[in-house]
Amino acid sequence: MSFPHILILCTGNSCRSHMAQGILQNALGASARVSSAGSNPSGYVHSMASEVMREIGIDISSHTSEHMDTYLNQEVSVVITICDDADQACPTFPGNPARYHWPFQDPAKAVGSDEEIISVFRRVRDQIRLIFDMYGAGFVDGLTSQAASVASSG
Repeated sequence: MSFPHILILCTGNSCRSHMAQGILQNALGASARVSSAGSNPSGYVHSMASEVMREIGIDISSHTSEHMDTYLNQEVSVVITICDDADQACPTFPGNPARYHWPFQDPAKAVGSDEEIISVFRRVRDQIRLIFDMYGAGFVDGLTSQAASVASSG
C-alpha cells in the first residue's frame, strides 16, 4: 500500500513549513508521509522554530531546508502552501495533487527582544497547530472511510 505524500511549501523553508510538517506528521502518524520545502530555501531550520516545537513535544531538529524542485519528480498527493510567495511560485506537480493555501505570518521576520520574538514563534506555532491538527484529523477520517468502503465492497 502506498501512503499519501503531503508537501508543505513556504518561501524560506526555515520556520513555518517545518513547524507545520512536524505538527501534521505528529497528527497523521504513519498514515501519510509529510515533507516541507521552499521556493527559495534558507538552508537552515531556525533555532527558535525547533525550540517552540520541543515545548509541545515535537522534535524537528533533524529537518533540513530543501528546495521544492526536489519533489517535482515524486508522487505528491497534497500540496499546502503556507505563505503567499510560495503559493504564487508553486509549480505544477505531476498527478494534479489537491492544493490548499493557508498563509501564516513569518516569525523569522519578527523584531524585538528574544522574548518578544519567541512569543511570535509560539503564536504562529499555535495557529499552525490549530489548522494542521484539524486537517490531520479530517485526513485520517477520510483514509479510514476509504479503507472501510474498500473492505465492505471486497
